[in-house]
Amino acid sequence: QVQLVESGGGLVQPGGSLRLSCAASGFTFSSYAMGWYRQAPGKRRELVATIASPGNRNYAGFVQGRFTISRDNAKNTMYLQMNSLKPEDTAVYYCNAWSTIGPGNYWGQGTQVTVSS
Repeated sequence: QVQLVESGGGLVQPGGSLRLSCAASGFTFSSYAMGWYRQAPGKRRELVATIASPGNRNYAGFVQGRFTISRDNAKNTMYLQMNSLKPEDTAVYYCNAWSTIGPGNYWGQGTQVTVSS
């Protein structure tokens, strides 16, 4: 059974940091590209960052050097280090995994990130 479980969300003040984790199981993690998406209330889900391999990372423009995506294939886990958080970063953050050679595409249940003073 495929599972993507996000954790690490919470309430943080503007300028603060959070580290999100996505623990994967039920598929060959190292063979999948991974990404973080987010969805704020009343808005469409948007891409935050993707990582196909440690040297192949992409970020949305609004990240502006504040976030770092990484993955540990030995632990079947992906991370998103978020620094200098802003109130507009408030959203539910979702983990996504997709196969580059087949039809697999999986989502986690999301973790809430709230940036507020």
